Amino acid sequence: MIEKLKSLRNHQGFMKYFKNTSWLFGEKILRMIVGLFVGIWVARYLGPEQFGLFAYAQSFVGLFTAIATLGLDGIVVRELVKDEGRRDELIGTAFWLKLMGALTVLIVLATAVNFTSNDSYTNSLVFIIASATIFQSFNVVDMYFQSKVLSKYVVYVNVISLFISSIVKIGLILNEAPLIAFAWVILFDSFILACGFIYFYLKNRPHSEQPTRLTVPDTEISFAWKFNPSTALSLLKDSWPLILSGIVISIYMKIDQVMIKEMMNAEAVGQYSAAVKIAEIFLIPISVLISSLAPYFYKRKSHLDEYESYEYLSQFMTIIGALIVFIIVIGSDFLINLLLGHEYNQTSDVLKIIIFSIFLVYTTAPFGGFFIAHNRTVVTLVVTVISVVSNIALNLVLIPLDGIMGAAYATFFARAITSAALFFIERKLFWIQVRSLLFINLFRSKLF
Repeated sequence: MIEKLKSLRNHQGFMKYFKNTSWLFGEKILRMIVGLFVGIWVARYLGPEQFGLFAYAQSFVGLFTAIATLGLDGIVVRELVKDEGRRDELIGTAFWLKLMGALTVLIVLATAVNFTSNDSYTNSLVFIIASATIFQSFNVVDMYFQSKVLSKYVVYVNVISLFISSIVKIGLILNEAPLIAFAWVILFDSFILACGFIYFYLKNRPHSEQPTRLTVPDTEISFAWKFNPSTALSLLKDSWPLILSGIVISIYMKIDQVMIKEMMNAEAVGQYSAAVKIAEIFLIPISVLISSLAPYFYKRKSHLDEYESYEYLSQFMTIIGALIVFIIVIGSDFLINLLLGHEYNQTSDVLKIIIFSIFLVYTTAPFGGFFIAHNRTVVTLVVTVISVVSNIALNLVLIPLDGIMGAAYATFFARAITSAALFFIERKLFWIQVRSLLFINLFRSKLF
């Protein structure tokens, strides 16, 4: 084992991805600590009802944000890895597509709110939060740094944004600000992120790049980004299943809180949302590893030991997931009482159920990269449709029977159904998941 560790230290490829992942982990751990502290403070300050209304507004917007992302992130990273010479064309095209998607989100929301029971105050929260998607178009810079395995610059931006938004939130709490002020913070945070991405991209462009005008009349922004209609069509051709999949995933992730609000009340949303917020912290290791290793897996496509690489990562993620489940099941009562207080008396039981859903995500998380690498994005769409249909159907049955606990059970069973669907879609990956759950061959496979 010691010799193996020494050899990894001298492995250039391993160290490249290890350093990149370390930067991301460092930022996510900092975000987890600061976000937990400030987020819990906000939840305690607002109380279950106001916090529930805030969470509902975010969830309602979240149903439609996939329209803004257009499923482009993984596709653009893949194309940048394949052909860096098209960098400006790919990033520029993705930027304008995302901007058009963000404007579409606002139009769709203007129609969708008419089919809800929202009052004007709730709708104001919704539109302020939704406006943040416009500035999120600049996240295309993140794709560039992912493709170059240079996530440290993304970390710089996120840490600066986290620090500023946290200070602002604390100031709002100390000055007893109203709920709507916290919605404005979300918009402000996205603006700071956009400014940071622009700064670090301009600072770290290759020296050979000759900046030109952004292709918009009367604009002097010093980018070399170019919009290419044929490239746009090509990207959308590959990403359309991911667009639909993203919409379905958004519905899957947010529909329970929207349905709880419509079927119960805002306070119930607050209790449930608090558990979800804490559980989502444990999705951080997944997002870090998958985004950091994505270029590696795209390059490894069609290698003879490709499945072995996925198996190793799946087994590793399963162990992490199992440890998280153990910690939460044992300590959730103490954790919720310590962090949120007695007002959130239903949150602990909900968290114990939701964390098992997170565990199932750990076992299958690496497989999304496999389907993108092999351009089988339709599979991702099919799987997510199964998830959302199962979740909505189960919510309709279980929420009236058991309230927010019913919603938690619905989330878990929907995730289990999705995992089982792999058997019919990609059996090799299904058996990798099974072996991971049984911790078989953990130390025999090699990632690098």
